[in-house]
Parts: sequence; C-alpha cells; structure tokens
Amino acid sequence: MRPDGGPSPSNSNGFASVSNGASSSLQKPPLPNPSAGKQSQAEYQDATMSNGSSPLSPTYRGHDREEVTRILIQSLYELGYHQAASTLTAESKYELESPGVAAFRTAILGGDWNEAERILLSSFCPDGDAGELDGITGKQLAKRDGLVLASGANENEMLFCIRQQKFLELLDRRDLTTALVVLRQELTPLNHDITQLHALSSLLMSTPENLRARAGWGRTISESRQNLLSELTRSISPSVMIPDHRLAVLLDQVKQTQINNCLYHNTAVSPSLYSDHLCDKSGFPLRTAFELSHHTNEVWYLEFSHDGTKLATTSRDCTVLIYDSTTFEIIHRLTEHSEPVAYATWSPDDSKLITCSQDFKAKLWDVPSGTCLLTIEHHHAPITSASWAPDGESFVTGSLDSQSQLCHWSVPHKSLLYTWPGQYRVRDCAITPDGKRLIAISLQKRIYVYNFITREEEYSVLLKLDLTCLSVSADSRFMLVNMSENEVQLLDIETAEVVRRFLGQKQGNFLIRSAFGGAAENFVVSGSEDAKIYIWHKENSRLVESLEGHVSGCVNAVAWNPADPGMFASAGDDRKVRVWMRQPCLGTSSGNKSRRSIRSNPSSSAVSLKPSG
Repeated sequence: MRPDGGPSPSNSNGFASVSNGASSSLQKPPLPNPSAGKQSQAEYQDATMSNGSSPLSPTYRGHDREEVTRILIQSLYELGYHQAASTLTAESKYELESPGVAAFRTAILGGDWNEAERILLSSFCPDGDAGELDGITGKQLAKRDGLVLASGANENEMLFCIRQQKFLELLDRRDLTTALVVLRQELTPLNHDITQLHALSSLLMSTPENLRARAGWGRTISESRQNLLSELTRSISPSVMIPDHRLAVLLDQVKQTQINNCLYHNTAVSPSLYSDHLCDKSGFPLRTAFELSHHTNEVWYLEFSHDGTKLATTSRDCTVLIYDSTTFEIIHRLTEHSEPVAYATWSPDDSKLITCSQDFKAKLWDVPSGTCLLTIEHHHAPITSASWAPDGESFVTGSLDSQSQLCHWSVPHKSLLYTWPGQYRVRDCAITPDGKRLIAISLQKRIYVYNFITREEEYSVLLKLDLTCLSVSADSRFMLVNMSENEVQLLDIETAEVVRRFLGQKQGNFLIRSAFGGAAENFVVSGSEDAKIYIWHKENSRLVESLEGHVSGCVNAVAWNPADPGMFASAGDDRKVRVWMRQPCLGTSSGNKSRRSIRSNPSSSAVSLKPSG
C-alpha cells in the first residue's frame, strides 16, 4: 500500500502511466537510457498539439488561460523563482499586475500615503468608468494609473483604512502632534466607523509597549502594511489584483475537499498533491485493545490528559481512577467523594485535576502526588461540570444549585472570584480554549454564552430539546451539544446557528456525552443508550462507524486521546472502560492479541488516598 492510500503504480520508477492532469493519450514517454531522462521541448510541444490544444487557445483544460498563467506567475514570485516568473511573463505576454496596481502596492508597502490616496481616488470615477473593456475577452481592464474596484467597494472605508495605518505609524513614532492632526482632519471627516474612531482616540494615551497589542497590529511596520494591503485587496477586483498566495489557497481547498470526502482520514500528515487521497480503514481505531474493569459500578465520565499520557475515569462507585495511558495500570485511586462522581477535567498543564460529585462538592487534586489541594463546598446541589481558564490560574464550576449555578474560582488564592447571576441550573459548562467566552447549558433547554473577560452575557438561546452535554472545538469556533431525542448538533458559537446535525445514536432518558476527536478534530464521537459508540465525520455528517463492545446499558461518555489520533476510550453502564486502537502492524508482538483485559485486583499498584482534611 502506498503512503497516500492510493493504488500502486504500474511502472517501477514511481510515476503513474498517465501524466498529472492529462488524458490517457498523453502517456509519459519511456526513458531509453539515463542520458535521455528528460523529455525534449519539441516532444512536449508535439504531445501538447496532439491533444488538440493550441498554444494560443484561450483555455487550459476548461480554465481561463490568462487566469492560470497569472496565478502561476504570482506563485513563481512567491516561491522565489523570479527569473522564471519574468520569463513566463515575457513568453505569455500576460502581466501579473497593471502599472497602476503595481504603483498602488508600492505606495502602500512603502508608506507613501499621499500617492496611495491619489491612485485610489482616481479609481472612483464619477461616471463609474473604472477601466476599458478588452475587445476580445470582454474583461474589464485597469486604467494605467488606476484600479478596477470590486462591486460594492466603499471609498470612505478604503480611505479610512489607509489613514488609520498612517495614524498608527505616527503614534508608533511618538509623533503625537501630527497623529492628532490626522485623527481630527483626515479620519473624522470621513464619518466612517465611529466606534473605531473612538478606539483610535483612546490610543493617544497608550504607551509604546501596549500600542501594538491594543491596535491589533503585526509585529513590525512592514507586517502591518502587508496586512493593510490584504485588507484593501478585498475591495479591488481580483481580475487586476490577485489575492495573495492564490495558488496555495486553491491547493489547500483541493486537499481539504479530499480530506472531507475521505471517511477514515485520521492523520495530521498533509495529503500529497501527486495523487488523489484515500485513507485505509485499517488505520482507524476500531478494535478494543484494553478492557478496564476496576470500577464497581457504572462509569459515567472519562477524559485524557492534554499530553495524552493519562486517563481519568469517574464512576457511580464514588471513585476516580487515574491510569497510565501506555500500560493502563492505575496511578491513583481517588476516594474522598461520598457520592457518585459525575465529571473530571485536567488543568492545561495536566498537573491538577478537578472532580465534580453529587455530594455537592468539587475537589482540586495534585496529580503527581494524588493529594487533595482544595475542597469546594459552596454549592447546595450536585456539581455537574467544571472548566479551566487557559492560563490554569482559575476555573469555573457548574451546578444544579440555582443560587450559585456558575462560580469562578482562583487556584492560587483558593477563593471564589465571581458568581454569575441567572437563577437557572447548569448541566454542563465550558470555557473556550481562547479564553474569550464561557458557555453553559441548563436544564431549562437554554444555552448561555458569556464574555469570560467582562463576565457580561452575550446571548442566550432556547432550544426545543433537552440538552445533556457541551463540548467546544479547539479553535473556539464551534460547540457540540447532545440532544435528548437521538441528535447531536454542531453550532456556530458566534451566531448560535446550527451548522450540522449528527443522527443515529439512541438518547432519550439518560445523560450521554459526545466529543470532538481524531486528527484535526475531524470526527464527532458519542455514546448511546443502545450500548454502542457512534462516530461521524465532522465535515459531512456521515456515519463512519457504530461500534459494539459494551455488554449492555448506556455508553455514557467517549474521549479521544488528544496526543494520539489512533486511540479513544469509552465508559459504560457495564462498569467497563474500553480503550479502542487501530489494528497493530503485522509482525508486532501484539499482532495476535485482540484484547487485553485488566480487572480489579487487591494487589494492584493503585493508591487508596485518605481524606486530607
């Protein structure tokens, strides 16, 4: 099998018998000897002509020849092949940019703001004539000294962007007098984006150290000017000013489309451009490698540490177990809770663990020693969930206590920082990985989204079905919510719009948890009331697998190892934790073992911890 998962080539030199992008009539000529390893220019031209395609044809395999050529010229420059780009320009007679566009680019990147404004203003013609039309193609041409603007381009908006950059650079040089003149006499008269204008005014009092951070600038002046040019490019017709890195963007789209259509894609390795991409099913974690039987009652939740080296499991038997994820031997057995433990979550550096219980308590544990650092007894109802701030200095607990349903705690000071108002009961909560938002779902079928920095509510939305769990994607853009009627929904956090629905799993009466998983979080995985595990492709909602393994009852939670796409674990009512892995390579020592069962044993290396007071 080839590394890219495609069919094996028919010839031994590693090239397929059909050249890339060509029909079967364009076979690669045989190589008669090492000195003849390259096809001559004449042979190539003959092959091109034999395909019926003239060098002067306006299209290239259905694509506009000019567009393809100009994108190639841009890419050659970006790759550093300047001579090749110049040669292609001379031979094709296609210019990458008109003199006017080139002058505009030079003015922006060089900080010549007067020249940039002159070119821009000359492009907004009163009669709307932004350029002549090519008599052959009918395409709009750029005026020699102007630009062809995109539909809907706003003159004041573009001027505001240029003058804002001018203002910020003056502030960066501490030329406050000139900066104030630009603010009052150039930016304010545009009457554009008053909120941003006020924000710019506040920067006059900023120190040089925090100016760039507050302004959202790049690390250097040249980087910020490049960002400005990219912003302005959106208002300029791509026919005259090709967006940056256009070929790379197109290739990324091709790769992503192939990944989205590859049902079992579960690797961080980027697909090759040389062949169509398809992953083999054998590389997907579909077999039970370990069966853990240390809990004496239903297993309700489990979570891998961020570095993937440990697995924490919680149970109705009131205990929490921490496993080594290589051997799956118990590192610590945490026994201080007096009622079932519903949840556990690792700190960002994996040095601490929070456990949440129906005994109305949450506990903070030191993972290396297995000792309890803090017991939270603030809530007057079961604590259902917790979530860490990205810096690991604080965390939030969620509870069914309607008087203190969401509480923010300081780790260094071991104290309560804030309680969100609301008078509702929290079933699950999560702080987004970027630290900007706190999200909670309630028993009242509502999702609450807060600004975690200001603590203000951004919005709440009422749904029709009961909500049982919440997961947030690593990029902080999406949330995954389990519904009570056999449905998992992917929602956009910014808008609360439903992006996709995942159907098939059984859920109606019990709390079932889903999660993102796999390489680049390509998959959605969920437990189910029919004792199965359901895995869907995140991008196309297709059901990848439904796995059997747990004996009976619910599969309550599933967790994917964030450091190993080939491993996930499931927790069930059958008191078992199952660890799922990909098929072992042939010839390995474990190749003939289908499953390793690890059961509770009094002589186990587990450490039973005494209450720490």
